[in-house]
Amino acid sequence: MRVEYLGLMDYENAWELQKRIHKEVIEGGEERILLLEHPHVITLGKSAKSQNLIFPKEYLINQGIGVYEIERGGDVTYHGPGQLVGYLILKVKSVKRLVDNVEEAIKMALLKVHPFEFSRGPHRGVWLRNGKKIASIGMAIKRGVSMHGFALNLTVDLKYFNLINPCGLNPSVMTSLEKETGLKISPKEFYPIMRECLYKVFKRELQVGEKGLCGGQGKSE
Repeated sequence: MRVEYLGLMDYENAWELQKRIHKEVIEGGEERILLLEHPHVITLGKSAKSQNLIFPKEYLINQGIGVYEIERGGDVTYHGPGQLVGYLILKVKSVKRLVDNVEEAIKMALLKVHPFEFSRGPHRGVWLRNGKKIASIGMAIKRGVSMHGFALNLTVDLKYFNLINPCGLNPSVMTSLEKETGLKISPKEFYPIMRECLYKVFKRELQVGEKGLCGGQGKSE
């Protein structure tokens, strides 16, 4: 498994890259996790509801915000500069286990920069004890191999979430590392931390299978 940082990449180019790597992994190629940033873009998952896209698609495109209907699970979400996006193209035995591992890796990485306390939200993702959501997760599994992944808000401008009801929720639920702590850590700077934690979680998964998660996730309700 290889984890790599690709910098700022247009959404459509990253989507095509995912599909190419997905085909390679199905055919026996190396599993990969891609970490990157996107310009402003809104994506609609398979469960997206039209009312959660607050502004018309044409208006958003005219504002320079891409809009894509994609194959991941979930509803509507936003990606933009200052957000670390992770795409996991991995062989999957358990979808629940995959999402558990992604959440754990994100929590582990966040704890390296601040003593957060975590909670459970109304759906999957990484939630803080104050009821705010700092990371979203949306996956697709095809022929036993995953696509798409997570979005971790670092220094992202949260006002863009007001264009949508993110995952059907009020936009005010979204937060970022900068808003919660004052820390201004860019995706490029956070990448080594995230990479280390992804390797720890997923390499352990290969070694111990279903023996359980490691500690260090902070306090949860």
